[in-house]
Amino acid sequence: MKNWLLRILFSVVVLFLAAFWQLFFSARPPVTTDPATLAGDGSTIDYCDLPELNGRGKKASDIPKGNTSGCAYSHFPLPILADCTEPLVQGAADIRGLWIGVGGIHVGHVERVEQCGRRSVITSSGLIHDAGPNSTLGENTNDTEGAVLFTLGGREFCPRTSASMIWNEGILDFHVFGWGPVVVKRYPDGDQLVWEYADGSVTQMARICTLPENQKVPKPRGPRIQIF
Repeated sequence: MKNWLLRILFSVVVLFLAAFWQLFFSARPPVTTDPATLAGDGSTIDYCDLPELNGRGKKASDIPKGNTSGCAYSHFPLPILADCTEPLVQGAADIRGLWIGVGGIHVGHVERVEQCGRRSVITSSGLIHDAGPNSTLGENTNDTEGAVLFTLGGREFCPRTSASMIWNEGILDFHVFGWGPVVVKRYPDGDQLVWEYADGSVTQMARICTLPENQKVPKPRGPRIQIF
């Protein structure tokens, strides 16, 4: 009996260490976001003036995937899908624009939602989550969670994340790893955008046209435990 308990404990420890290594020490995905998009200033745009999705410009699959550089972008970037005019797929609600939390758990939270064809991009709090057809990487988001757990030798370590964004009767479902359970939902409710998280929290967001001054540079997140 004791030997079996030791074996189970050893297996649990090995699995934990393997998962920890994968989350924090595995190779980061290549940054495929257009450098000009990352360098540009997304705070100068009127997000109430949305582009017309008339199919006369680029398709979603023509544009490189947007993902997070390091653990966070240094300033709010330009839109990833600025040149895309592919009409939204059937079943997708149009939730494009800039939103701020006005009710629920995350009051003051600001995020930009881009859509084009079957592709969706959420930019917020230093992160770029981009899912759907693109010209450079797979369809799932492949970047980081953003909160820095620890620093080692001056380098920041934040966990990797991956998810799919799939429209389900007007609700944008985030499936962890692309095949796992739904962890986030976004959907319109009248003039508001509702954000539901796996922990049961719900946030109601209202549309705004310009980025608030305090959102231009993301606030550092995570405990940032210093090791050496």
